[in-house]
Amino acid sequence: MPVATLAAASGEDIIAFDMVRTKKSLFQALGDARAAYGGKRPIVVDGDERVLTYDDIFRAALALGHALKKGTKARDAVGIMLPTSAAAVISFFAVSAFNRIPAMLNFTSGSAGIISALSTAKIKRVVTARRFIELAKLDSLVAELSNAVEIVYLEDVREKLGLMDKLTAGVGQYLPGLVSSSSAPEEMAVVLFTSGTEGQPKGVALSHANILANVEQVRAHIALYPNDVMFNPLPTFHCFGLTVGAIMPLLLGLKSIYHPTPLQPHEIVRRIKAHGATILLSTDTFMSQYARAGDQGDLNSLRIAVCGAERVRDETRQLLRRKYAMEILEGYGVTETSPVAAANQPGAMRPGTVGRLMAGMEARLEPVEGIPHAGRLFLKGPNIMMGYIKPDQPGVIQPPEGGWHDTGDVVAIDDEGFISIKGRLKRFAKLGGEAVSLAVVENCASAVWPDFAHAAVAFPDGRKGEQIVLITTNPDAQRIELVGWAQNHGVSELAIPRRIVHVKDIPVLGTGKTDYVKVEKMALVTPAK
Repeated sequence: MPVATLAAASGEDIIAFDMVRTKKSLFQALGDARAAYGGKRPIVVDGDERVLTYDDIFRAALALGHALKKGTKARDAVGIMLPTSAAAVISFFAVSAFNRIPAMLNFTSGSAGIISALSTAKIKRVVTARRFIELAKLDSLVAELSNAVEIVYLEDVREKLGLMDKLTAGVGQYLPGLVSSSSAPEEMAVVLFTSGTEGQPKGVALSHANILANVEQVRAHIALYPNDVMFNPLPTFHCFGLTVGAIMPLLLGLKSIYHPTPLQPHEIVRRIKAHGATILLSTDTFMSQYARAGDQGDLNSLRIAVCGAERVRDETRQLLRRKYAMEILEGYGVTETSPVAAANQPGAMRPGTVGRLMAGMEARLEPVEGIPHAGRLFLKGPNIMMGYIKPDQPGVIQPPEGGWHDTGDVVAIDDEGFISIKGRLKRFAKLGGEAVSLAVVENCASAVWPDFAHAAVAFPDGRKGEQIVLITTNPDAQRIELVGWAQNHGVSELAIPRRIVHVKDIPVLGTGKTDYVKVEKMALVTPAK
């Protein structure tokens, strides 16, 4: 298959016009939104139902930022370890307002992953909250981190706010340019970290222009209305939860309902109904839980459920159609694209695909041996990261070659620009000279046993190169059922796992994705039945 290049079907003219809005810092963009929509406008509802206006967020960010900048210098990375909340968003803008770089820490990744991230981004200070640490039972984690960095608690900062901090907020609400420190659009705005499932987590450096470009791309791609209410339970250490769930609605005047964890399906359904949310951000894993937790009509206020981070299963789609008469808008993104790269659209939706590219983007496919009619996906555009910060070169940004990001995903793109994800290149097994997608193995298991969770991994095999092992929560799963289903649906027998391992739960990351590192360990130590 020859190398193919595709430009976004939506055209360059839309993004060229709106790119004007990306020529500023994120804090300047927040100030512009406050001026456009009104400082008194309620814009955020926190997890405890506290309502905050633009003025509340803007003043708090200035006061907190002035207090936090002591002991740091311009362009220092400052860690933020908080759940999805007003505190997390205010801390983000507080750090950003004074030309420091927020680094969002994944508190579910364990001490080794966080300590590696601290070293990679050269972080010396971490902002968190005592109440969060207590509720999340992270005392031992903080004790370990405190050996490497200074831990700053928001409660302590609030109690010690001085006259200058308060004056900064008072003056800054009228003349923000007088007290804040401006960042250039092309400078780094945030450091996020990869999950570390393929080694130590890498830092992903995103500029102000990257994130603002992605906000404009989503605005151009999907119709958003002034009366929309967004419900965001996704973590702000995940780019989807940060850019789309927290920053975008603030900049576009959309009221947001924050929820501190995606792991409370009954409470989330209750709050969606209570607030009349119209847009829900989720992943397939969590969306399936919410759909099952709710009663008929509980999710009727939703007009869009946007799912990313993992493939949306047919079973989840059917459940939502049957119970709520609702469709899922599936998209595709990675942290390195700020994160949204493609999405389906209302009225232009093709189930089984992740839709079409965002405006202003290009895609290039390179052939992959053993995988016909698809290729390795490279992406280019205004939302592509500044570069990686790798553990072996702390603080150094390594830009993508020629501006092209290698996603590591194998995809097919049809004549109309719809993209189908075949799987990650590292998630293909080689059996008898042929490449078998482990995602297909999981899809087959989901089709046969839709009420259970499944994960497939591959291990070296002396005879066929590799062997596939399926881990499932179905205690009665038998290989013969998969063989029969595959034969009836034209699926290659190579996609039938050699071994089935029964477990109680499939481990997931804080983002909702399957934790394949833990899955592999489970497959090795758990005997097949």
